[in-house]
Amino acid sequence: MGIHRLVLWNIDLTLLDVGRVTRAAYADAFRTVIGRPLVALPQTAGRTESEIFFDALALNEPAAFATGPAGEELLAAFTAELATAFHSRRELLTEEGWLLPGARDAVAEVAALPGVVQTVLTGAIKPNAIEKLRAFGLEQYFDTEVGGYGSEVFPKGALLLTARGRAARKYGVDFTERATAYIADSVRDVAAARMGGAHSVAVASGRSSAGELRDEGADVVLADLTDTARVVQAIDCLTSPAAAG
Repeated sequence: MGIHRLVLWNIDLTLLDVGRVTRAAYADAFRTVIGRPLVALPQTAGRTESEIFFDALALNEPAAFATGPAGEELLAAFTAELATAFHSRRELLTEEGWLLPGARDAVAEVAALPGVVQTVLTGAIKPNAIEKLRAFGLEQYFDTEVGGYGSEVFPKGALLLTARGRAARKYGVDFTERATAYIADSVRDVAAARMGGAHSVAVASGRSSAGELRDEGADVVLADLTDTARVVQAIDCLTSPAAAG
């Protein structure tokens, strides 16, 4: 059987933690674009860079807050600066960040399942997402061309739909809701899976507890990714041809 199932992974706090580097790059980009320091950072779990940026504006510099074309121009300028600031710190990713336990084996083993295409659905902008995967040797396991990224001005649920569409066009396969799974760590990600048409495998490695993830309706909840066989079993069962039929 050929390609028939799509598995999307969140990156930050699901596969790795490079929060220190990200926060420093974010502060640099904000100061460059807005001309003021970033004093307060809004909630980031399960959110895209575009959502975080506009919330940061409202918290730190309400006078600079803009909607419509002006807001889009500000966001575009910030996104470009964020990519530059992050790229300049790429050598720090493995010095100040780390892979989460079991992440590499889980990604590699899920990639080996029959008929699977793996990609990412992340709040990070695309250049920074790829920098993170590359730094930890994970890029080879993902088709980053069809992923969903925080470079786009949509919440994650809409990004998941977009990623499904991109994968369908590239592979000539209708990746139905039953054949699609999203592995992530926050209650907002579980909600995004539901809105975007995917099963959710929630990992309690971020800021949401296992109980919160269950209450949000995750199909499978894992403490972490260390039990590779359990991760593979969850994806295989949720997206198998029988389940997808």
